[in-house]
Amino acid sequence: MSSMNETILIAAIVVYGLFIIFGTKWVFEFMMARNMKENVAIYYNRKILHMFCGGLIGAMAPSILSEPIYALYIGIVFTVITYIPYYTGHLLYWVQTNDNKNDVNFCFMAGVSVYIIWELLGDPYLAIMPLLFMAFGDGVTGIARNIKFGYRTKNPIGNVFMAIVCIPMGYYLGDLSNPALPIWGVIAAIVATFVERYEFGPIDDNILITVSATIVLFIGNEVGPLTG
Repeated sequence: MSSMNETILIAAIVVYGLFIIFGTKWVFEFMMARNMKENVAIYYNRKILHMFCGGLIGAMAPSILSEPIYALYIGIVFTVITYIPYYTGHLLYWVQTNDNKNDVNFCFMAGVSVYIIWELLGDPYLAIMPLLFMAFGDGVTGIARNIKFGYRTKNPIGNVFMAIVCIPMGYYLGDLSNPALPIWGVIAAIVATFVERYEFGPIDDNILITVSATIVLFIGNEVGPLTG
C-alpha cells in the first residue's frame, strides 16, 4: 500500500475514533437522563471507548496496516487528542475527569506496544494481543465492577470476567502467530489479568497490562511453542 493510501487510512481511523469519542456524549446524556451517577456514566463511557475505539481499531490492524510504524502514528495521534483537553482545561466531561488521565496512557501504550512487538517479533497477531487485553479484557472488567458496585474499584470480580475474555483471546491470537504460540498467549492473558488489579502512582493498569503481556510474549518467542 502506498504512503498516500496509508495516510488516508490513518485519517479515516482518526475520524472514526473522533466519532466514537463524541458519540459517547450522547450516551452520557442518555444515562444522566435516567438519573445515573455522573462518575458511573463517565466510567461506562471510558470502557465503551476502550472497546469500540481501541479494541476495534487494534483488531483490524493486522488486516489494514502494512507496517508497524503506522500503529505507532495512530497511537500518538490519539494520545495528543486525549491529552489536549487536560492541557487546556476544557475536558471532554462525558469521558474525562481531572483526577484520572488514564485515557491518555491507554492511547500511548496501545500504539507503543503494537509497534514494538510487531517491529521486533514481526508478527501482527502477537502485536495486538496486549492491546486487546487492555481494550476488551479491562473494558469488560470495568463494566462488571461498575454494574456491581457503581464506582471505580479493583474488586477481583472484575478479574474473573477479564480472564473469561482474555484467555481464549490469547489462545486464538497466539495460535495465529508464526510460529504458533497459543499457550504463551494464555500465559500472557493470565499475567495481564493478575496485574490489572494494581496501580503504582502514574503507572496505571493500562501500562501494567501491556508491559507484562509484552514481556511474556517476548519470552515465549525466545523459548518457542510449549505444545508439540
